[in-house]
Amino acid sequence: MIKDVPGFVDLQINGYQGVDFSDAGLSAAGFAAACRGIFEAGTAAFLPTIVTSTLSTYEHNLPIIAQAMRLPEFEGRVLGVHLEGPFISPEDGARGAHPLPHVKAPDIQVLERLLGLSEGSIRMLTVAAELKGVDQLIAYATSQGISVSLGHQLAEDQAIHAAATAGAKCLTHLGNGVPATIDRHHNPIWAGLAQEELTAMIITDGHHLPASLIKLFLRIKGSAQVVVTSDGTALTNMLPGSYHMFGADVTLDESGRLYNPLTGYLAGSGSTMLQCMNYLASLQLLTLAELIQVGCANPLNLINAQPPPPGITLSYDEELRQFAL
Repeated sequence: MIKDVPGFVDLQINGYQGVDFSDAGLSAAGFAAACRGIFEAGTAAFLPTIVTSTLSTYEHNLPIIAQAMRLPEFEGRVLGVHLEGPFISPEDGARGAHPLPHVKAPDIQVLERLLGLSEGSIRMLTVAAELKGVDQLIAYATSQGISVSLGHQLAEDQAIHAAATAGAKCLTHLGNGVPATIDRHHNPIWAGLAQEELTAMIITDGHHLPASLIKLFLRIKGSAQVVVTSDGTALTNMLPGSYHMFGADVTLDESGRLYNPLTGYLAGSGSTMLQCMNYLASLQLLTLAELIQVGCANPLNLINAQPPPPGITLSYDEELRQFAL
């Protein structure tokens, strides 16, 4: 049986088809074109994400996004901005593809400045829970209506508990953004899973997490506390090959895996939300109602957003367990 289902909501998209939302040369036309492509690919609403960047990049890019949000075609679909950084771990592995020179210690005045540049449109902020002063930053961000997520960190139980107490709500791409080698017992993954208040955001593109770990996260958190995100980049929907992104050379291979060939670390995703949801559906871990929950309802609830306007509808084939435009 084939059923109609709503389009998905993605809280972390870094770019699309050649347009990088963290590019200092981002244009209003380029951003609009990327948004249209994202919607055409089955995502009904999303948070454009800016990674750790220079102040001049924030000064240029945040107003472009804020202005686009006011356009009738994007109203209720471009839901705000996700700032992934700059208040993250400076350590290799935990920092991921974020440029070290632009990583900052928690600073409320810096966040105030970024909020002003965005015209108050920042809806999500990713920080590292172990940083000195981060709990005060989390409390301030929460008071401004920002959903704080913990990621790109080396935090353990005590720091993550303190961050959750301060107001943090979720875990950015849980299972990723950590060093390849971590302590088997004391690490951000287990500490995050153990913190009952925190929702787990996960990338289900078939590359960031093995199926067994996705199953484990779902069993621990339950579908009510899991959010699927694509972590899509400017290389989403691009041909396989070698590219330059995030200040480094990266490779997009035939399977869709996007990585830095020097370090082996993943450099975001080359997949759409539709592709991520189809991979998750293929694992046969969730019912259709639960798939809609993790791909649409939970993301909206996490940032306290209303459902997007009608217009993007998908179909779901229950026999094939696949979504389609």
